Amino acid sequence: MNPISMDRDEPSSLTSVSTNHPLEQFILLAKGAKGSACAELIKQVLEAPGVHVFGELLEMPNIQELETGQYATHFKTLNLFAYGTYKDYLENKSDYLELTQVQCKKLQHLTIATLATQEKCIPYSVLLKELDIKNVRDLEDLIIEAIYADIIHGKLDQECKRVEVDVALGRDARLEDAAAIADVLADWCNACEAVLSSVDRHIQRANHRKQCAIRHQQAIDQEILYIKKSQKTQGENEESASAGGSESRSAPKKNSSKGKGARGIFWQKTT
Repeated sequence: MNPISMDRDEPSSLTSVSTNHPLEQFILLAKGAKGSACAELIKQVLEAPGVHVFGELLEMPNIQELETGQYATHFKTLNLFAYGTYKDYLENKSDYLELTQVQCKKLQHLTIATLATQEKCIPYSVLLKELDIKNVRDLEDLIIEAIYADIIHGKLDQECKRVEVDVALGRDARLEDAAAIADVLADWCNACEAVLSSVDRHIQRANHRKQCAIRHQQAIDQEILYIKKSQKTQGENEESASAGGSESRSAPKKNSSKGKGARGIFWQKTT
């Protein structure tokens, strides 16, 4: 069975999803909110469609105030959606809010995005375990929903029982992850420089071969021109020689009878 491609036909972009634009309205609301209002706002943003990054909201001072106190669970849940996975939620349910079905599905989608950053071909077995799903049909439905939500772009390989990810949503990054991200970017830059150097060498080699080919072709053209001129000159010489020989053979012979007659008259005896 061939892999099932689930790329979107319409011009959507993961980049547009990864921006904070869908979160903007909640940030504006959070500026004037305190305590319970902030807690209720967190519940709304966790369920809002199209909101998959939360870092900017987490950094707001009035949201940071919820880290301790009666709304600490709300803050931890928001932190979970920003950086964590569905497995983290299952292992420490008491630390978080009880999630609705919509919130659970969103966290599962974000978990797929996290797994896609670690491995481009994710086996069904890994997804079933990480997402706590019991059968493949439900898993494939969830993956298809994630694709149509622009969480990932890729295709299902039902024969090999895996999802092949082309592009995945970028999640929020913790400050302590900055060094690791910088290392990854440095490795990527080094790899790009190596590729560019290799391309430059191939270009130089190709240009050298091109110049050699041009010079070789020019030499051939000059040789052909020389041969043509030589053949033309030789042909003209042969034509001249042939024309001279024909004139020599066709010239009339001088009549010597007159001379002989004169000599005969001159020596004739008189009686």
